[in-house]
Amino acid sequence: MKVFVTGATGFIGSAVVAELLQNGHSVLGLTRSEAGAQKLRAAGAEVHHGSLEDLASLKAGAAAADGVIHLAFIHTFPGVFLAPSKDKKAISALGEALAGTNKPLVVAGAIHAFRSGVLLTEDYTPNYAKVPRKSEEAVLSFGSRGVRASVVRLPPTVHGDGDKGFVSWLVKSAKKRGQAVYVGDGKQRWAAVHRFDAARLFRFIVENPEAHGVYHGVGDEGVPFGEIAEFIGRDQGVPTASKSRWGAIRALGFLGFLASIDSPASSQRTQNTLGWKPEHPTLLEDFAAGVYKTPKP
Repeated sequence: MKVFVTGATGFIGSAVVAELLQNGHSVLGLTRSEAGAQKLRAAGAEVHHGSLEDLASLKAGAAAADGVIHLAFIHTFPGVFLAPSKDKKAISALGEALAGTNKPLVVAGAIHAFRSGVLLTEDYTPNYAKVPRKSEEAVLSFGSRGVRASVVRLPPTVHGDGDKGFVSWLVKSAKKRGQAVYVGDGKQRWAAVHRFDAARLFRFIVENPEAHGVYHGVGDEGVPFGEIAEFIGRDQGVPTASKSRWGAIRALGFLGFLASIDSPASSQRTQNTLGWKPEHPTLLEDFAAGVYKTPKP
């Protein structure tokens, strides 16, 4: 298959590109920079210049491929505040290009904060008006339009060497502030998955002609946030500190809000349906191996 991948040079995307290429597929990777183009060529992928805001480029990339994996998202400030609506437009453009073809469109979604305190399963469908998940709602709407539409709900922690996401931010904050912060008793659970396991799941879905709907890319169902703070504190040589929810928000910003939410999740149905099973280190195993000891630049 020739797969069009957005976010192809990112932390997850680069793993997905490698996974596809190593298993006999070709990749058309979206990039907006020459540095990104060089990275894609070095990996063995074809280059497609464009961006999330260039809807024509997205449609052209999707039309040139046998399937699409959409991973790109705006994470930088202030663009992150407009990211959900821009992402919905991007998904709509990709879906329009694939409508009526029965080709796969696989989109990365999110697990955290769907249902606080309850184990989230793939069967849960929220009221999107009350629990807005624009990317998930957008891709699934193409299931009735001749697109093999799937969403992979990912945890807040997709971990592994080179991670620059939430855990890396927590490490940097602990180093800067001299304490590793958690909320209350620290029992709030975070789901997690290794990026190589996530990459393999995306490949399984795009390859499987029967795959569609909601899947969970979850390795750890729920790591207590207090344990994450303990590992960070140990690695950085700083004490842990329990904060109230607002105290954590003051210390960590938006991450403090996320740290206050108990959001475990299961991938059992995904594993049973696709034969996918996490094989790489857990989050705490990555900590024990020193993956997060040095904050990423």
